[in-house]
Amino acid sequence: MGRILEQLGLWIESIILAIGYPGITLVMLAENLFPPIPSELVMPFAGFLVGRGEMNLFLAIGAGTLGSVLGAIVLYYIGMLAGEPLVRPFFRHYGRFFLLSEQDLDKALNAFTTYGDVIVLGGRVIPIIRSLISLPAGMNRMPMGRFLIFTTLGSAVWTSLLTIGGVILGANWEFVIEIVDQYQKLVLVVLTMGAVVFVVQRLRSLRRVALSRSE
Repeated sequence: MGRILEQLGLWIESIILAIGYPGITLVMLAENLFPPIPSELVMPFAGFLVGRGEMNLFLAIGAGTLGSVLGAIVLYYIGMLAGEPLVRPFFRHYGRFFLLSEQDLDKALNAFTTYGDVIVLGGRVIPIIRSLISLPAGMNRMPMGRFLIFTTLGSAVWTSLLTIGGVILGANWEFVIEIVDQYQKLVLVVLTMGAVVFVVQRLRSLRRVALSRSE
């Protein structure tokens, strides 16, 4: 894995050095569509170049934010055009194997209708989720204007943090990767705990239903 990241890092650096700000936009667009390309390899390097006086801080952040938003738009339309026809039949036919039902999907979509702005905004600063969050937004037909506003705000925060981290660390900009990695591990722990709680509660609910039917 370390070798792969090293090769990705060299590829990212060469693109940014070759075409500058458009390179940042291009790589951040690809990062949203292909999560194995980590943004923590893109923006900190741009921040390093800012610190050396080779780039402007605000233009670098703007280029990274633009790439993230463009990638999010692509995923939004994938969710809108393909999500519902694919996801709903899956929940209907196979959801029970995952302790899920079609009603659970409806509840999730309704929750997105109510709290979609917060979900999209907050999701942009959470590794892994930051790319995937565009799919349910598209599935739920979140108004494009609102989607763009909160996606842009959240993406700007994420790219700013990574870029400024690169400026501060200078030649040690790759240390940002370790910081984000620890943050990502914490997120995964929280998500895992949430999944465990969900499964336990669902099993208890199913057990209560089974007992009530047997009486």
